[in-house]
Amino acid sequence: MTLTAVLRSEWIKIRSIRSIYGSLIAVLVTTLIITVLVLGTVGQEQAEQAGADAVLNAFFALNFGQIAAVAFGATAVSSEFLNGALRVSLAAVPRRSLFYAAKMTAIGGAVLVVGLVTTFTTFLVGQLFLGEHAIGLGHPGALRAALGGGIYLALMALLAAGLATLLRSAIAVLGLLIPLLLIVPFVLVDVATAVLRYLPDRAGQAVLHQNPVDGPGPWSGLAVTALWAAAALLAGWWAVRNRDA
Repeated sequence: MTLTAVLRSEWIKIRSIRSIYGSLIAVLVTTLIITVLVLGTVGQEQAEQAGADAVLNAFFALNFGQIAAVAFGATAVSSEFLNGALRVSLAAVPRRSLFYAAKMTAIGGAVLVVGLVTTFTTFLVGQLFLGEHAIGLGHPGALRAALGGGIYLALMALLAAGLATLLRSAIAVLGLLIPLLLIVPFVLVDVATAVLRYLPDRAGQAVLHQNPVDGPGPWSGLAVTALWAAAALLAGWWAVRNRDA
């Protein structure tokens, strides 16, 4: 089978399994709802605070949208390990590297598209609630954050997908990544700040700041997240190549 044919089959899988498709749509829906709730209630108060980062405030809800992206990446892969689905997939596509590359391309591409729609939509909608404090895409750092935010979501989904291939379980991946994203930074903030800056989420989210300080720059931070994702994808590729289906 050609790469195009395998990509088409992987996209069919994504669209036909409700839990996978639902988590993909949740990236947009979750981010948009939280943006409206937060900026619609306390957005103007936040904007009036001294030293407020208008760009970071506009993309605050990506902290929740990334959970949906991680869930999508994990479930899109873990579905292959249910009821012998992987054996069927490899019977249709015996070249394991081709199968793995197509699946990861479909996952990353889908989240990239939805992620870019999410960042631009939530930014524009959120500014409607800020009155005189609203900013546009021409504001320093805003367009870069919108583009980088979409890339960041795709990288987090690929990180989860690579780990799910290695661990063969979406639950295990979510049990590992969600505490890493939501709990560990608050626990270690006073004792390991230098380390936290280079965790995949903290490094990648530098692109959402107008002027990042004390850590990697906007695109350097995304590069750090890309290295985490690449390591997970390589580990997943090794697992697909060397383990029995």
